[in-house]
Amino acid sequence: MVTTAVNPYLDGNFAPVHKEITSDTLKVIGELPPDLSGMFVRNGPNPQWTPIGQYHWFDGDGMLHGVRISNGKATYRNRYVQTKGWKIEHEAGIALWSGILEPSKDNPHGYYKNTANTALIWHAGQFLALWEGGAPHLIKVPNLDTIGEYTYNGKLKSAFTAHPKVDPVTGEMMFFGYSFAPPYLQYSVVSSSGELLRTVPIDLPMGVMMHDFAITENYTIFMDLPLTFSPQRAQRGEPGMMFERDRPSRFGIVPRHGDNSNIRWFESPACYVFHTLNAYEEGDEVVLIACRMNSTTIFASPQDTHADPQANITRLHQWRFNLSTGAVREEMLDDVPTEFPRVNENFLGRQTRYGYALKMEEGLIKYDLSNGKSQTHNFGKGRYGGEAVFAPSPNPTSEDEGWLITFVHDTTEDTSELVVVNAQDVNAEPVARVLIPQRVPHGFHGAWVSEEQLSISM
Repeated sequence: MVTTAVNPYLDGNFAPVHKEITSDTLKVIGELPPDLSGMFVRNGPNPQWTPIGQYHWFDGDGMLHGVRISNGKATYRNRYVQTKGWKIEHEAGIALWSGILEPSKDNPHGYYKNTANTALIWHAGQFLALWEGGAPHLIKVPNLDTIGEYTYNGKLKSAFTAHPKVDPVTGEMMFFGYSFAPPYLQYSVVSSSGELLRTVPIDLPMGVMMHDFAITENYTIFMDLPLTFSPQRAQRGEPGMMFERDRPSRFGIVPRHGDNSNIRWFESPACYVFHTLNAYEEGDEVVLIACRMNSTTIFASPQDTHADPQANITRLHQWRFNLSTGAVREEMLDDVPTEFPRVNENFLGRQTRYGYALKMEEGLIKYDLSNGKSQTHNFGKGRYGGEAVFAPSPNPTSEDEGWLITFVHDTTEDTSELVVVNAQDVNAEPVARVLIPQRVPHGFHGAWVSEEQLSISM
């Protein structure tokens, strides 16, 4: 008897949902804080049609799940990001693109589909859905309708990272685009009013996957890590994208408005970083905090039974780059596997006392970076969550005054809920659990859009 393995990215709570719904009558267990007012939106992959080829989790069409909170009540809606590719496949009634593991060489619309499925950013009155291989998509909030690709009046000439950084003091937004053909990296700055001011190339020796980066008050930090792309390997039938253990990791530090002429590179042992927590300046040093793994097999087929079981395990690390001496110090801050790190973004690029991360789906960890201590919030048996976004109190008196918000899936009941945790007391039970009327599949990154931002969103 022949059996066919189920793709794990299409099974359980990875499986897509196909209904776009709106619900104004959500049950709340506990009590939503009266001063918590705004909208939590999370992005993630949700294939519109049965995938073709070797489906990877990164391939699904973007779907936004949004919960608006006001006056102690909550509403929910989910909507596809209606990209060009989504519209073409919607009209065809079938999937036309394969995914990252086997590009669609015969598709007249391009090798890859911009799925807009990864992350979200609010900046200068605009809410953008992001995918690092192409242009962002402008989303209307709170209804989550797709307006279309956003190219900064045609000035956007590169891809657009899924993790742009907004300086909370100046209002500037920094982003980058990487490519597997020269120029391998381009760096851009957007003004506080939303004007793309400049784009400059940064020299790299070869194409690499650069998922995230970091900013400080005065600098931008790029990570040239050894997850490399080689067309020569691909031509030989070997993986075009693979982790090269013998290549060092390189960290480039450039003044915010600098360019390739004044970037400084620092080397450390081979590693990979998908997500940074924060960075800041301290004396002559630039400090970077991120979730580090020794290696990654992220682009191996999900059916690949030879994958390294120790790969892809991320732990919180710190690097100190001394701008005077050129020295690099790398240190593990916690041996507990964590991912999806976040901070109170009102302090992004400055030294923060607190950081938050997902404890491998079992719960949330709050780090006190001043003393190395941590607190944990457990979701409960058979309950798995995602990235927690920090929603600050409207009139805070301390950095951690606010709430951690995430979706949690209950595997026993096959139901989903929005969980709101008091960031100053993460050990406690959630202050509120909002029951969602349909399952919310596992996804990637979310954003909190305040009531003030909703009122001025374009």
